[in-house]
Amino acid sequence: MPTFQLSENVNIQYSDHDFSNPWDQAEAILFLHGNAESHQVWFNWIPHLARHFRVICPDMRGFGESTPMPVDHAWSLDELVEDAVKLMNALGIERFHLVGAKLGGTVARRFAASYPHKILTLTLAGTPAANRGDLTERTKAWTLEFETHGVSRWAKQSMQSRLGAQFPLEGVNWWIDLMSQTPVSSQIGFMKVIPSSVITHDLPNIKCPTLVITTQGSALGSSEEVRAWQCQIKNSKLIVLTGDSYHVAASHGDECAQLMLTFIEQSSY
Repeated sequence: MPTFQLSENVNIQYSDHDFSNPWDQAEAILFLHGNAESHQVWFNWIPHLARHFRVICPDMRGFGESTPMPVDHAWSLDELVEDAVKLMNALGIERFHLVGAKLGGTVARRFAASYPHKILTLTLAGTPAANRGDLTERTKAWTLEFETHGVSRWAKQSMQSRLGAQFPLEGVNWWIDLMSQTPVSSQIGFMKVIPSSVITHDLPNIKCPTLVITTQGSALGSSEEVRAWQCQIKNSKLIVLTGDSYHVAASHGDECAQLMLTFIEQSSY
């Protein structure tokens, strides 16, 4: 995998896929994964999109094969946005489509609001509300869980809600194994800050065509609750898929990728 040296002490690993015609000027897509994940999670999106686009999938700082973060690292949405901006600048990509899943969608909304001139379209798959309220007690419980048991037990206990009742057992075990590899120091610091970040003020500043995808039974919010924040993005569309997973990018990856492809084809940007 290619490596981008973000700073003296931090490297970002990323995958780069482009199977478009060599004589075409393919647009790029930047993918932002969720908590305790990596570039590997986009396996069922990439085949649909890389034939037409250059697909860039970084491991967020602290996760995957990128540099782990110390437990006292000062996490922020703006830093994660700047990480992605620096990567795309280093690759010489000025404008691109943006995809975010789960908390990657929180980062993506801040990104689109902060750099509207860079984002062609935005796709948000299974992302939480713009303001999740007071998470103080949950954050304490998460921290104790990770300090005591690492990431594995939390991943296992939350997996059915994450992937839904219909997800195959082999797939559930793959996801548990992937998320369990997350460095505990990264996970503790990340979960103290990013889930409770409030991005309500960012929504009206998102100017690009935006596709929001969720499921009927998502634990991140009912379709009405999702619509409540989605409609604050001026040029946006909500699609509600059948199912009970909250990680629709994983449970419905092929369908999400096709929906995104159609959305881009039909959008004016």
